[in-house]
Amino acid sequence: MIIQDVINHLEDFAPLAYAEDFDNVGLLVGDKNEKLTGVLVTLDTIEAVIDEAINTNCNLVVSFHPIVFKGLKKLTGKTYVERTVLKAIKNDIAIYAIHTALDNHVNGVNDIICERLGLLNRKILIPQAETIKKLTTFVPKTEAKSLRESLFQVGAGAIGNYNNCSFNVEGIGSYKGNESSNPTKGNKGETHFEEETQISITFAKHLESNIINTLLKNHSYEEVAYEITTLENKNQNIGMGMIGELENAMPELEFFKYLKQKMNVSIIRHTKLLGKPIKKVAVLGGSGSFAINAAKAMKADVFITADLKYHDFFSAENNIVLADIGHYESEQFTKNGLVAHLTKKISNFAIILSNINTNPVQYF
Repeated sequence: MIIQDVINHLEDFAPLAYAEDFDNVGLLVGDKNEKLTGVLVTLDTIEAVIDEAINTNCNLVVSFHPIVFKGLKKLTGKTYVERTVLKAIKNDIAIYAIHTALDNHVNGVNDIICERLGLLNRKILIPQAETIKKLTTFVPKTEAKSLRESLFQVGAGAIGNYNNCSFNVEGIGSYKGNESSNPTKGNKGETHFEEETQISITFAKHLESNIINTLLKNHSYEEVAYEITTLENKNQNIGMGMIGELENAMPELEFFKYLKQKMNVSIIRHTKLLGKPIKKVAVLGGSGSFAINAAKAMKADVFITADLKYHDFFSAENNIVLADIGHYESEQFTKNGLVAHLTKKISNFAIILSNINTNPVQYF
C-alpha cells in the first residue's frame, strides 16, 4: 500500500468537500505516493506525536486537527508548528488532517459523543447547505436505461434510505451539426429530431466530477447537453452538531455526574441550572458557541460543547443549560473512532492509537 490508499479510505468515509471553508484539511505534509509503513492516529500533531510515529515505524500521521492552519511563511523551527513540520519532513513522515470533514459527518465527532452518552433518535443539529446537486441531461430514448444504470453505479440517485432515484420525461429533441460536427445520429448540416428521455437525478456534491465523467463516457452524443444545479434542500446526514434524547430523563445534577463519567471530564463550566429534568441533549464537539441558537430552536434541555466565552453564557437566557466540558475533552474519543474505521478497512498494516495526551490545557 501507499499513503494515498489510506487517504482514499479516509475521504470515502469523510469527503473533504464537506469541510468548512475556513479549514485546512487533507494531506498537509509528505508524499502521497510513498510506500506505507504504518498509521498513527492522533487528535493533534505535535513534536511528541512525530517522535511516537518514528518509534512505532509509522510514516503517516492521521490527525483530527491540522498542524498547519494558517499560512507558513518560514520554516526555521521558531514555533511548535514549524518544529513539528520540520521534524516530520526530516523523517519522511506524512501528516493528514481530517478536522471539519469529520465534524460534519453523520458518524463523526458528534455521533461519537452521542454514542458515549447513549442518546437515541439522533439527528444533525445544523444541516449543511448546498450539499445536494442535480443533474439534468437528455439521451436517446433507447439508451436511457443504460445511462441511468451507469449513473446509479457511481452514487447518483441516492436519497436517504433509497437508491436508484430519478425522474424521466420523454419528448423530442432537435439539433443541427455544423461542418465540423460528427453526429452519432442524423447528418451534419441537417436538423435532426430524436426521441429522447430527459433524466433528472440528484447526487452528493463530492461526487460531481465522477458523475460528469460517467455521463460523458456513457453518452453516445458527440456534444452532451446537460446542466448541474445546486439545490437548497438540506442534507440531513451532513452538518454540525447532533441532537438526541436520553432513554430516561435525569435531574440536572445527576446528568452532570453522568456527563463527567461518560466523557471523562473533571470540570464542567455551565449556566444557571433551571430545575428541569434533562431529556433532550444537543452536542457539538470543539468550539460550538455558534450553535447555541440552533440548540435552543430544537428545544434541547442542555447543549454540550466547548470554548464558550463569558458573554456566550448569557445567550442561554434561562431557556437552556449550556455545558462547556473543554475542547480536548469533547473531541478526545474521535481518534478511537478513526482507528476503528481504518482497522476495518486496512487489516495488513499497523493502525496505532497515539498514546500522547495532546491537551494543552491543565487544571489545578
